Amino acid sequence: MKLKSLILGSVAAAGLSTAGFAADLGVLTSLDVCDDLGLSGLTISSDENCLQISGSVAYTFEYGNFNGDGRIVANTLPSAAFGGVNGDGVRRFDTPNGTAAGAADWNSKVETFLKFVGTQASDFGPARVVINLRQRDYLRARDNVTATDGDAHPLRAQDAYVQVGDGTVLSAGKKGSIFNEGDDEPFNFTGLFMSDDADKGVWEGPVRKGGHVIQLESSFGNGVAGGIALEALDRTDNQAGSLIGVLNYAGDSVTAHISGSLGGILDGVQTTGDTYAIHAGVTGTFDAFKLRAAGSYSGGYAVGGNWSYWNGLASAEGNFDMFKVALSGEVGGGTLAGGGDAGTDFGIGASVGATVTEGVSINLGGRYFNDGTAGVGDGYQVAAQLVAAVTETLKITGEVGVYGHGEDTVAFNRNTGAALNAATSDFYGSAELAWAPGGGFTSSLGAKVQQNGAYKVTFKAAKAFK
Repeated sequence: MKLKSLILGSVAAAGLSTAGFAADLGVLTSLDVCDDLGLSGLTISSDENCLQISGSVAYTFEYGNFNGDGRIVANTLPSAAFGGVNGDGVRRFDTPNGTAAGAADWNSKVETFLKFVGTQASDFGPARVVINLRQRDYLRARDNVTATDGDAHPLRAQDAYVQVGDGTVLSAGKKGSIFNEGDDEPFNFTGLFMSDDADKGVWEGPVRKGGHVIQLESSFGNGVAGGIALEALDRTDNQAGSLIGVLNYAGDSVTAHISGSLGGILDGVQTTGDTYAIHAGVTGTFDAFKLRAAGSYSGGYAVGGNWSYWNGLASAEGNFDMFKVALSGEVGGGTLAGGGDAGTDFGIGASVGATVTEGVSINLGGRYFNDGTAGVGDGYQVAAQLVAAVTETLKITGEVGVYGHGEDTVAFNRNTGAALNAATSDFYGSAELAWAPGGGFTSSLGAKVQQNGAYKVTFKAAKAFK
């Protein structure tokens, strides 16, 4: 319900029908400016401006014995090779940090968002000011020793920018990037190892983006849109300033994009902060089939020889009555700083899903990763998943599986400097009960246990309004 309706209804219910009050009601018609601007939701308005308010709170609590990290897939590349970001298919899993009293670990996190968008008509289209406030309280305990995590943030403006335009939009201030890195997630339910390490997709390189920005975006019609921007203008190191461009397409059955970035342009000299990156992806939906392909290429300046990295991914999904089949593959490689060959890594993944009855489905799948260095063991995961809608508001998800890697016959750099030698595996089981009673409220309770003794219980609750 809009605030306008609430106010008018309250006035009518109070029986304020005298001539004097009727005249006062005329002031409330200024709230129609939100309708004139085509804006809805929770709004407050003056004669010319419409203020939209939205927000959310999300809480997460985790308890168990999960402090340690294990490696399923080997990492033969030093992280510094790719601008401080590791793009070589590392997969971590939890390991227990002891069984003595005091080995308990827990996390407690509250994330709060509050967004205000003030809009007014102008000769160039809607003129907006956007303020997105964010706060993150994050307390973690390791072996019963508590500490405020470095990921905690006091209340701050995550976004604070001005914007004007409709078909063509100019934005300036503190804002997220226009760099598009979508259309690149694999369809199989276990995903892929390198893709997970790249935050689901292909790694676009160390793109310095967002922050203080000046952006110009335009729609060209027929589903084509593009933009150009100066971003990361607030960085204080030799990576300050990125020139970013993007071209997007959204049709009835195809979405696609290509994004590019040149980083470290503000200092005007050649330094290790000078980088470049290209990210492209396309998804096609044709009746019962989905096809996706994505690729990236990035690099940067390094004394003694520039580094580069490339990453590609392809995925397909088919729906056949009660069955869904997905197959995905990925490949990556590059040149280390100084000119050394980084090798070529690849991975594959596949899954089969079936709708058993209404509201009940199963997924079977796995993934495999081959490091490009001879003698380094391959990594794998095999999993089976059951999803059951108990009621319209309750859903249960259960999963069992195993992670593993083969024997390592050579030593390699995996950040810690140690080598994994004998082949190993770790079986796990997990279950989650998700509750969505409506009203934008969601909650879940889940648990995971592993063969190596690690375990974790997780509770989540969230609510958003707009």
